[in-house]
Amino acid sequence: MHKTSLTSRTVLLTLVGILLLLPALASSYHGGIGGPQSHQGSTGQVDIDDVAKSGCLCHNEVADNAVQVILDDVPFAYIAGETYTLHLQLIGGPPATGTYTAGFSMRVSLGTLSSDMAQNWEIDGTVDEQTLTHTEASSATEDRAWVFDWTAPADAGAGTVNFWIVGNSVNGDQVPGVEDRWNQLNFALNEGDEASAAMGTRTLFAGDGNVSPPEPAHHGVDLHHMGAKLRAHWLGLLGFGAVIGVVIFAGLLLRYGFSTSYKGRSNQLRLRYKLMRRGDQ
Repeated sequence: MHKTSLTSRTVLLTLVGILLLLPALASSYHGGIGGPQSHQGSTGQVDIDDVAKSGCLCHNEVADNAVQVILDDVPFAYIAGETYTLHLQLIGGPPATGTYTAGFSMRVSLGTLSSDMAQNWEIDGTVDEQTLTHTEASSATEDRAWVFDWTAPADAGAGTVNFWIVGNSVNGDQVPGVEDRWNQLNFALNEGDEASAAMGTRTLFAGDGNVSPPEPAHHGVDLHHMGAKLRAHWLGLLGFGAVIGVVIFAGLLLRYGFSTSYKGRSNQLRLRYKLMRRGDQ
């Protein structure tokens, strides 16, 4: 009887432990996230319409400017039907001590998003090409960076396109915690023409601007791989050495070859200097 009671108690404690872990495990979206979500906040259950617009509230309830959300190669204005390749990167946040380092959720009001490094989010069983998020493989990259394509609306006169991007930088323990940080980049893109297309692209970012570059994987450069740069370096040193040598030689020549006060000059020079002083040529 006592043994049966002990076994039941053990099973009950195990089930309670699993139930306590389930919310944390369910909130670890290293396989991607998008669309409407629910999470347990400090004030109770919170429902949001879209993660890209509201943020990664399951990790922290407010954005943190210590995380830099950087979007590169953004046009100043879009041309209808054109496809633009954009580069998204997160800098800052906690060091990644686990497998998964970061993720993102993105949405556009017009046009379509696609990527080999990310996936379109499914809503009610339908793939929404206006949303994009990380995959399990791309959330494990050390550089916390993704490349994707945005195709502008096909018809001219579509108007302003709104972008919502949330980037989440995590420590990789797969459990939401105070160390995890996220930030949000929102902007609008107007329709342009050939003049705006000639202006090129720009870089947009959200954060405090205090970007610390990542530590190099190794220090120094192998001289065997420097090639032409190494040869140019040595040629410059040889040229500099040649100039120094000429200056030193000229100084010695002036000091010891033509000075009348040098005691070690030849008899011929001594006679010449003597005749020059007497004026007897």
